[in-house]
Amino acid sequence: MTQTPRPQPSALIKQLLEFGPLLVFLGVYLWMRDATVTVGGRDYAGFVIAVVVFVPLQLASTVAMRLLTGHLSRMQLTTLVMVLILGLATVLLNDERVFKMKSTFIFGLFGILLFIGLWRGQSWLAFVLDQALPLDREGWMILTRRMAWFFLVFAAMNEVVWRNFSTDTYVLWDTFGQMAVMFVFLIGNYRLIEKHWTGER
Repeated sequence: MTQTPRPQPSALIKQLLEFGPLLVFLGVYLWMRDATVTVGGRDYAGFVIAVVVFVPLQLASTVAMRLLTGHLSRMQLTTLVMVLILGLATVLLNDERVFKMKSTFIFGLFGILLFIGLWRGQSWLAFVLDQALPLDREGWMILTRRMAWFFLVFAAMNEVVWRNFSTDTYVLWDTFGQMAVMFVFLIGNYRLIEKHWTGER
């Protein structure tokens, strides 16, 4: 007996689940950035409060995505685990610098893993995104190499931003800047994707 395909959520729902927690994080930070909340005798800055709100929202949105789509990529799961660990550490240590390093750890890890796969003659990016981007082997190997370097540069950019600029600038980078850089990277690889595309046109 054939299984009935699971109905997929609309693109709008997916976008809300993916970017909703980040936008809430931005809103809470802008609202609380000059405030201090005292809990158990400890003073927490607005950034840490925004992290406290963001982490459970990220967990809830990831669970919702799993329930609605029936699957999660390894990148989504890895990102969630890193967010949970760094978010908890930020609150326990009461140190916003921990969470600011989130993108450094996540993208640095992804870049290293992709290079390990390339060293073994494999595209681990294809293993994660093959259903979303049907490319031939050559295309995947080229895109994986570019993505690996991109992730490492991205991690370095995050270090430059959080270490040298204000928290306001970091939050804008974390919510909008990173998305813009990723978009530019994808647009820059459009011709590669088109050339090696194996799916329906």
